Amino acid sequence: MRQPKLLDYILLTILALIWASAFFNIKIATYSFGPVTIAFLRVFFGAIPVLLLCYFKNIKIEAFSKDWHWFAMIGFINLVAPFFLIAYGVKSVQSNLAAILMSTTPLSSTVLAHFYTKNEKFNFVKTIGIMIGFSGIVFLFSDNLLIDENNFISALLILLGSTCYVIGGVLTLKISKKKNENVTGSILIWATIILIPLVSFIEQPWELTPRLDSTISVIYLGLVSTGIAWLLRFRILVNNGLIFQSQVSYLIPIFGTILSYIFLKELITFKVLISLIAVCVGIYFVRKADYQKTI
Repeated sequence: MRQPKLLDYILLTILALIWASAFFNIKIATYSFGPVTIAFLRVFFGAIPVLLLCYFKNIKIEAFSKDWHWFAMIGFINLVAPFFLIAYGVKSVQSNLAAILMSTTPLSSTVLAHFYTKNEKFNFVKTIGIMIGFSGIVFLFSDNLLIDENNFISALLILLGSTCYVIGGVLTLKISKKKNENVTGSILIWATIILIPLVSFIEQPWELTPRLDSTISVIYLGLVSTGIAWLLRFRILVNNGLIFQSQVSYLIPIFGTILSYIFLKELITFKVLISLIAVCVGIYFVRKADYQKTI
């Protein structure tokens, strides 16, 4: 891995902006589309740039190889379930809250790694980070102005979507020796296959007359926030490594909150700001512990 240059930091910032922009675009997409349709269109359009890259780089797609069951399982847990849960939750919850709730992924992955891996155990710094980060989420749920009995379950579903990403990441370790582009392309194929009958029977999107802004947002979610973002992530990982790429975790909730205010004029309360700071501080301590372990 090489030392990060200015271009690397610019690409990292772009990646954070792309992923953060997904939340307000999901909100706009829900104006016309149901959560299953949003999930389907995300994986369908997201697969296009990934599969094109695999084609031009002559990378074999192993979606239907002997490991197909891993690709199908990861496709469901890492794409189908969280895309549906986030879209369903954002219908009733501000998108800036979704950005903060989803940013708990590094904290949840640290907890899960402690129990399911041999070399990722808790230490004092990680424990402090986890406690601070999740305290921020608990504090966020106490904001009765934004989270009440009408959308409490929706907020929990977004947290569950975050947990699905973590579980999917752990399962991906089972096929970690395969190329990232192959794995991503294969799980996108299986996610699309799984969602075709679901979207056909549950929502029948061909009967919709969607708004233009919703249509643009859902295409953007697929092509950019899913497909191009994953390819950009690959480039950063190859050039700079996981520790550098993981810094995107700090930026996503911050950018998500700012973009939601700019584009949707969503309310930012005092408790939102405190929760945002707590989550970012918690992630910082967890990442600091990981960094210290590598040097």
